[in-house]
Amino acid sequence: MAAEAQSTCYEGDNVHIFQFYLEHSGEHKAIVQCVNNLLAREFKRIGEGKSSLGVLGVGSGGGEVDAQILTLLQSIFPAVPITADIVEGSSELSDNFKALVAKTASLQKIPFGWHIMSSEDYVKQVKTKGEMKKFDFIHMIQMIYYVENLCETISFYHSLLKANGRLMIIVEAANSGWDTLWKTYSKELCVGVIKEYRSSAEVIACLESLGLKYDEHSAPNAFDITECFNPGSCHGERLLSFMTGSDKFHESFTPEIRAGMLDLLRRKCSTEKDGKVLFNSDLSCILVHA
Repeated sequence: MAAEAQSTCYEGDNVHIFQFYLEHSGEHKAIVQCVNNLLAREFKRIGEGKSSLGVLGVGSGGGEVDAQILTLLQSIFPAVPITADIVEGSSELSDNFKALVAKTASLQKIPFGWHIMSSEDYVKQVKTKGEMKKFDFIHMIQMIYYVENLCETISFYHSLLKANGRLMIIVEAANSGWDTLWKTYSKELCVGVIKEYRSSAEVIACLESLGLKYDEHSAPNAFDITECFNPGSCHGERLLSFMTGSDKFHESFTPEIRAGMLDLLRRKCSTEKDGKVLFNSDLSCILVHA
């Protein structure tokens, strides 16, 4: 799950645990593959006949996926000026994003507007100023877990779309391992910056209630959590700490809760293949029409 929160959980040591998770989960690879498969066609339609294109990333983290999205857009419209606004609550991850831009020649051609703040603060700022800048493409990747009000957040960003634009929401799929773990143990897990766990089921229910048109696409993913069942494994401890949003998994929960979580992870959140326990980390990519 990504890096965006009112009081961000991605500073200091938590940034390193987050990056450790990204390195071992294959999540960005699954997202990039999904984005590349879907957005080439969407971008051609969104940008047709336009003299400029504006992109807004909300909860962009270190910018790895944003870079892929912007590079794809540039390849389709090489002669069209592109601007990018970034909303990110972690100053450390924002610095990583800026460093990525600095070493990527194609991104240096794009003017960036940096908003180092939570989504809620950005919404307040825009409403206070009364300047509703519009965008052709807005993406919210792995960040809806951290917002206070899901439907209000989606409605606000949808209102920032230009004609023919799209809002892309990527979130853990309903009935994925994440969905099963966090809803089964919501009392123990939803106590930090995540107060209410949401999967694609909650996002779609919200879109339906708002009467918004959307398309849903799957982005399959799984990663090896075998080490999580080895009590002495530092690798397993770090994965479990990230997956449960805790500082240290074995110190954050009672022995009974730990045992229950590990049993659930093995039996209902994963599949076993060739001696490995593979966690179901399927994602859902939802494209909301303007």
